[in-house]
Amino acid sequence: MIPSPFILGRRRFLAGAGAAAALLRLRPARAQTEARTAHAIAMHGDPKYGPGFAHFDYVRPDAPKGGQVRFATTGTYDSFNPWILKGDPAAGLNGVYETLTTASSDEAFTQYGLVAETIEWPEDRSWVAYSVNPKGRWWDGTPITADDVVFSFDLLKTRGAPFFRYYYQSVEKAEKTDGYRVLFSFVAGDNQELPLIVGQMPVLPKHWWTTRDFEKPALEPPLGSGPYRILNFESGRHVVYERVPDYWGETLGVNVGSNNWGGIRYDYYRDETVALQAFKAGEYDFRSENTAKVWATGYNAPQVADGRIVKEMIPNEQPTGMQGFVYNIRRPIFADKQVRKALGYAFDFEWSNKALFYGQYARTLSYFSNTELASRGLPEGEELEILERYRDRIPPEIFTTPFTLPTTDGSGDVRANLLEARALLQEAGWRVADRQLVHSKTGARLRFEILLNNPQFERLCQAFVQNLKRLGVEARIRTVDSAQYRNRLDEFDFDMVIGGFGQSLSPGNEQRDFWGSSSAETPGGRNIIGIEDPVIDALIDLVISAKSRESLIARTRALDRVLLWGFYVIPQYHIQAWRVAYWDMFGHPAVAPKYDLGLGNWWIDEAKVAALRGRRTD
Repeated sequence: MIPSPFILGRRRFLAGAGAAAALLRLRPARAQTEARTAHAIAMHGDPKYGPGFAHFDYVRPDAPKGGQVRFATTGTYDSFNPWILKGDPAAGLNGVYETLTTASSDEAFTQYGLVAETIEWPEDRSWVAYSVNPKGRWWDGTPITADDVVFSFDLLKTRGAPFFRYYYQSVEKAEKTDGYRVLFSFVAGDNQELPLIVGQMPVLPKHWWTTRDFEKPALEPPLGSGPYRILNFESGRHVVYERVPDYWGETLGVNVGSNNWGGIRYDYYRDETVALQAFKAGEYDFRSENTAKVWATGYNAPQVADGRIVKEMIPNEQPTGMQGFVYNIRRPIFADKQVRKALGYAFDFEWSNKALFYGQYARTLSYFSNTELASRGLPEGEELEILERYRDRIPPEIFTTPFTLPTTDGSGDVRANLLEARALLQEAGWRVADRQLVHSKTGARLRFEILLNNPQFERLCQAFVQNLKRLGVEARIRTVDSAQYRNRLDEFDFDMVIGGFGQSLSPGNEQRDFWGSSSAETPGGRNIIGIEDPVIDALIDLVISAKSRESLIARTRALDRVLLWGFYVIPQYHIQAWRVAYWDMFGHPAVAPKYDLGLGNWWIDEAKVAALRGRRTD
């Protein structure tokens, strides 16, 4: 259990004078701000679960433990280090490593202590201190200490993937104030999210990593502190995890009712078609389906008809973010917003949804779709006040026209939309010559490549390419393996991809990595579009500094609206439910979390397993 934050142990009491002195040395002006100490911290308001809570509401606290669950994934892996840019990390490593805090799945953004026992922060959130739970242990029995936390921060920020440099760029330094307490000081500013995102940092064992090359992908099973460790593996084929029998965090409120499987196995397949057939043959147990056609037609099997395989759509309130055809605006042909806008008229969502996706999807109209953060109508209130500051630097339509996307009747006739596109292209200096679109000044042809790593997107792209051809645009599709795809994205060596930008209910620092100017030219960064816009940078800063939920909503809508009117992507679609299929061998809690599937809270029901035995491979 997590102890009351007001009952401080002897260790922390004795360290108090030294910690206060360290804080005064570090930030003399801010150190005198009275700090709050608690078991959890919410982005806005108070945590739902109080000190010493027994478990989250969406788990079964006495869930059975044991058995092995089998999953599948496609591609390959060559590394057990997910924190660097090099290599392809194995699936399932989230069970190996732990973070200072962990989020609940029924709140917008609240972090509860995991490796950290308590959290301290002042009202202005100008710093945060985490005290490591003295019960925390690495698997070799060594205590988790403040040295590990400081080491992890410095290592990830200086030698980890570029993401960490952007995510923690406003964290000035981490400083040990005693054996278990770490003080994180922040650069001057007004980033209300920093205390929470620091808590999301993975904690790595200093004594293990100091003798190894962190930046080199390796297949040596790592030392962790989490509930699962690697039992055996075959590179690129499978990896098997076993539940740690003496896991230190077993009784923490954040873990009770979770981590119920005795073992977890991931098998690797060369493509999704083979993986689906293997699932129906009983080679693995659970499948999340991402392809509408497969969901509609691929599960017509006796195993589904007789109930051995359960096929289920589970509604959710999960932010769906943005998926779309993503432009690389570093390419000269896509530097012109008018061109980007015009090409969007060639994507016939209504026909694609009907003919390819069996009507399962909704069109995405926001980078923050399926949330209250999505812009709508015309700006008003605080959002309008914010946008007025930049009126002379943002599209004037923002103030007069609700953002919409081209639509069709779904028949496949897009002639009207193509005429609109052609008019826009002509305004941008493009003309048709010998049925090819060429620039009137340079003579360059409008042609590009759509880079894919999933063959299942080819059908969608083919319809898009055909419509582009009618405009005189030459687009070609190229599908490559996952390693080549990742390398080309890391180096921004592409014209267009189908990409996604996942969002949370509490956007913050990650927006800098998505759209910030500082990440536009950093290899491996997530600003694959190449956006470098001071207005967007300023709007990101406003989102990060929001002090209330209402202000966060207004500021995020302003950012969303400017991104949409920049036509950086051609938005595609989303679904507001999880499509899952699984062999009827699981139990799960009666209450589902609002913002997550909650698969980690399921368990293996031995009675159901017994009923399946002997019939599974019929």
